[in-house]
Amino acid sequence: MGKNDTIAENPQMTEQAPWHTMSIEETISKMGLPADLAKTGLSVDEAASRLTKYGPNKMTEKEKVTIWQRIWHQINNVLVYVLMTVAVVSLIQAVTTNPATDTTNQQFTASFQVALIVSVITLNTWIGIYQEGNAEKAADALKNMLSTDARVIRGGKEIMVPAGEIVPGDVCLLGLGDKVPSDLRLVSVSNLATGEAALTGESVPIDKQTDAIPVEDGLDPEQVPLGDRKNMTYSATLVAQGSGIGIAIATGDFTQIGTINRLVNNTETIKTDVLKQIDMVSKYLFLCICTMCLATFLTAYFYAESFKGEALGSVNIALVCAVAMVPEGLEAIVTLTYSYAVKVMARQNAIVRALPAVETLGSVTVICSDKTGTLTQNIMSLTAFVTSNARYKNNVDAADRVPANFVRDDTYLAERAVRDLKKKGKDIVADGPNNPAGRRGHNPSNHFTVDSLHTTDNPEEAGKAAHPEEAPFENGASPTKDWIQAALSCGVLCSKCVLGEGGGRAGEIGNPTELSILRASYFAGIDIEQLKTECPIVAEVPFSSEYKFMATIHESSDVPNDKLVAYVKGAPDRMVKVCKYQSKGGVIGDDAVEDINPDYWNEQIAILSSHGLRVLGLCRAVIPKDSVKAGENLGPEFVNGRPDGPWLTMVGLCAIMDPPRPECVQAIREAHGAGVRVAMITGDHKDTATAIGHMLGIVDEKFSEAVTGPELDAMSDDEIRKCVLSHNVFARASPQNKIRIVKALQAEGQVTSMTGDGVNDAPALKAANMGVAMGKEGTDVAREASEMILADDNFATIVYAVKQGRVVWDNLRKVLLVNTPINNSQGMSVLFGLLAQLPSTPISAIQILYSNFICAVTLGFVCAIEPAEDGIMSIPPRRVGKRLIGRFLFLRIILGTVLLTGCVVGSAVIVDTVYKESIPDPNERLFKIRATAFNVLDFGAISVMLSARFAYNTSVTLKVFQGNPAVMWSCIIVAILQILLTYIPGLNSFVFSMKGMDGIGWGLTLVSMVIVFTVMEAEKALRRSLKAKGADTDDREEPAFFGTDSGAPAVDMSMPKGASKLNLQELAH
Repeated sequence: MGKNDTIAENPQMTEQAPWHTMSIEETISKMGLPADLAKTGLSVDEAASRLTKYGPNKMTEKEKVTIWQRIWHQINNVLVYVLMTVAVVSLIQAVTTNPATDTTNQQFTASFQVALIVSVITLNTWIGIYQEGNAEKAADALKNMLSTDARVIRGGKEIMVPAGEIVPGDVCLLGLGDKVPSDLRLVSVSNLATGEAALTGESVPIDKQTDAIPVEDGLDPEQVPLGDRKNMTYSATLVAQGSGIGIAIATGDFTQIGTINRLVNNTETIKTDVLKQIDMVSKYLFLCICTMCLATFLTAYFYAESFKGEALGSVNIALVCAVAMVPEGLEAIVTLTYSYAVKVMARQNAIVRALPAVETLGSVTVICSDKTGTLTQNIMSLTAFVTSNARYKNNVDAADRVPANFVRDDTYLAERAVRDLKKKGKDIVADGPNNPAGRRGHNPSNHFTVDSLHTTDNPEEAGKAAHPEEAPFENGASPTKDWIQAALSCGVLCSKCVLGEGGGRAGEIGNPTELSILRASYFAGIDIEQLKTECPIVAEVPFSSEYKFMATIHESSDVPNDKLVAYVKGAPDRMVKVCKYQSKGGVIGDDAVEDINPDYWNEQIAILSSHGLRVLGLCRAVIPKDSVKAGENLGPEFVNGRPDGPWLTMVGLCAIMDPPRPECVQAIREAHGAGVRVAMITGDHKDTATAIGHMLGIVDEKFSEAVTGPELDAMSDDEIRKCVLSHNVFARASPQNKIRIVKALQAEGQVTSMTGDGVNDAPALKAANMGVAMGKEGTDVAREASEMILADDNFATIVYAVKQGRVVWDNLRKVLLVNTPINNSQGMSVLFGLLAQLPSTPISAIQILYSNFICAVTLGFVCAIEPAEDGIMSIPPRRVGKRLIGRFLFLRIILGTVLLTGCVVGSAVIVDTVYKESIPDPNERLFKIRATAFNVLDFGAISVMLSARFAYNTSVTLKVFQGNPAVMWSCIIVAILQILLTYIPGLNSFVFSMKGMDGIGWGLTLVSMVIVFTVMEAEKALRRSLKAKGADTDDREEPAFFGTDSGAPAVDMSMPKGASKLNLQELAH
């Protein structure tokens, strides 16, 4: 019985219910348990019976791949079969050859050949197995997240049991720091909150309750987001505060994390396009090798004078041809190309987990990215400060602590966003970050949200500042440090937050919205600790979500000794209502106060909210010193319950947001220049997402609107396919939305990269062509399910990786352009050498094996580590299904093969003709022939490599030796080795079957190099000319030579089984 059958037969499959919508009594009744279950728990016998019925509380593990299966996967290749055949025949030759009659070193040659082939196969197999070593870790990472022990009530007693023995109906006890052992319906809570980052990536703990969750009319209970199911806790989440008691309603594979586990395990790994094409190339090579071997055998047996009528000799020559044409080092050099790219990307914080995934990056057409921390800095920052008659822009990217970070700019965020021009204030708030409902499924981290905002029917008039010319600083000028300190002192002093080291996040404590004001003050040069020391706190009104403000009373040298300063900071709409006055231009003092203009401030709140900014009001007042007692905890009525009504002075509004990473703006511009779309998927509000999209350049005239997750939920498959092509911003999105977006893009022929950080993002990461996980904020499961990890969680790193992916594709083509002609010319030189009636093959088997490896290790290595060519990010992504070897690369390979073969055979014929009279012994003359042919081949390969360095640009320049240190070194190494092998006595004759060359041989070698390089450069010049005339010289539109392109594969738009549950967990970004 298979694992899927076991899951299907588990009673939990049919006993699932919308537990969050049921009362405690209904839950217990539905499970068929006694009413006093919460007190007595299950009996020991009932727990044992249920363990037998439901099975252990553990997730089904994916079947492991054995080492033998891995080995078979690596050697199951037609070219490996050819090598094995040659190795077996060579071994037979080595064993059966009589040393006494072996005048041509046949036994040594055969033995050396066997050792070399076995070494190649072993090395390639080991590399492949090593690279697959991390493939099975995703399920292990999930398994390691589960609890090991649990506290339960059984038989009326509290006991500890292994978490694997928890069964549906168990009463589980939760305490601070506990890992939840299964999915629970809570029946009792005491200040309980659980951290659900393991499932969602959301860092804010979710407060829990026991009441049933109401479902809106028309909604299915399953559509209630996880964050709203506050009477539930989920397996593998952590208790962040308080304690509670819950009834287990799902265990093992039927928990939320178990559902993810099944989806991850059931997702097949897709073989990349390049690997498929390498397999295809191998099959074509196999056919070519078989054809060439047969032709060589027939030529040797029926035509060549040296082997005519000798069956065994003809077979040996045919095997030499096979060895010549098999690219023994191709797989290793392809792996090296990937490995080097991985190493380069790792230096830039892009960690690639699967080598072939590098190639996928080069064909990405759409990058779907999270917002927070990836496109933005993940640091809430004060971006603007609005006073009664001026606006000040703050440089959030500043590194220097100077007041000049603030600049007066009355045009900055001075009008509503275009989409909100006609909206009422309350509707603007509903779509923005000041909405008290927060993001779908999450508690809002903005505690100062707006409940109601009433704007006038003439927003343009209401938003005009009165007497802007009376502002203390001219437009374009920076305020003084003293003014900034006075204006922002409310945000600094009326706060319990602690700023992080150097103004950063490390070590910070407190709400991100409040911390933004401290950070702006710090970088304006204000000494925050000194200010707090000079203005000690006397009393306070603690913050509460009920009234959404806090107040602190301070001593200050700026007021008389019998006075104190009251600072009040809170939700801007509530602050306007309790203010009687406003500070003129943010200046502090009795002579700088005027009556408040509520319409102006309400419109400013609407304007800032329309741009996706959080808004905070800063107010102050001077009060008698004897009106409060030191250390007194005041109630909210101190602020909003005064008999005289409004009494505070509005100083200004703080506009706060998580700003875009500055490098991301350039990265997105570069991506657009490369023909790559960038889409942003976030759990944040629509206005916030649109505003960030505008700043980043994602939202433009073509992609002007954002679409929300609920809107996507209501779309059919055809509608969502159209939607993903017309929208770049997806707000309030769920992980289920992510999967549908990926599938819709793929159905439209797009190659998609998707970012994610939560456990529930794993299926979307798997479904994408390129799954990208966050290294800092992400979960282990998301990282294990991805192909690439961003160590810095930075979008710009993805764009860099896309560039390197393109480099890999180019380099793979260059490797093929260098290695394939060399292999082909070796085999053809054997055949055409026999046709030319040479004494034997112009190159020996050992020379062939050596050339294969030395060219792959040196010349092939040069191409494997080539840097990006100029303009690589100014061309569109290669189309889906484009062949690795297209028409023009195929023609270049043919050209290189013909040139090298012609030069090798031609030089051999010339040497044979020149020395026929002076060296009448064919065997001795053969040593001369092979020395020349061997050097012509390998030095000619250098010419091929130099030309191949630049796919289109000319190599007739000194740049051909620059930009890649390996170029010069490889040329020097090949040249020195060729000279040593040619002239070292014994090594040249006994092993390589040749003798030292004279001037004629070196002359032929140099002339051959020039011919090969000149002809290949002339071909490039012709292609450049054709391209300038509009011809497709890179197979961008036309089908490739080897059949038609595969094109965009058909995509199944249906959701994976169990993926509907992903709608329960919302994105954290």
